[in-house]
Amino acid sequence: MALPQKNPYDQYKSTEINTANQGKLIVMLYDGAIKFLNIALNNMDIKTYDVVNTNILKAQDIITELLLSLNMKEGGEISSNLFNLYLYFKKRLLEANIQKSPEIVQEVLNHLTVMRDSWDKISAKETPTDGMNINKKGSFSIEG
Repeated sequence: MALPQKNPYDQYKSTEINTANQGKLIVMLYDGAIKFLNIALNNMDIKTYDVVNTNILKAQDIITELLLSLNMKEGGEISSNLFNLYLYFKKRLLEANIQKSPEIVQEVLNHLTVMRDSWDKISAKETPTDGMNINKKGSFSIEG
């Protein structure tokens, strides 16, 4: 019996994730959150609120993953600030989802885009462990 063929795109994404350094993985998480918030925004215009809800929830899940990846013990002030930002984003997205507010979604989207671009610059300059402290659980801190 033949095994089912994997989608080539899924294989590519899996390889990309498995070989990415920590900074690149963070950028990929931001990319996902940005993508989902854009989908939510586009669907607010046409009032398909089930799609809006689903995609805001997906973005919140990604922000939760970013929050959980912080190394609060070794990350110092940067980790603490990121923690507070991620909590703020989650709160604002909850408000956006309840109110179906494109302005709030756009606010969070703008912040995430700026942060994504910063992480992209950081990850482009570093090897997987340069300037970052990555522990066995996959959490990290930035050494400055």
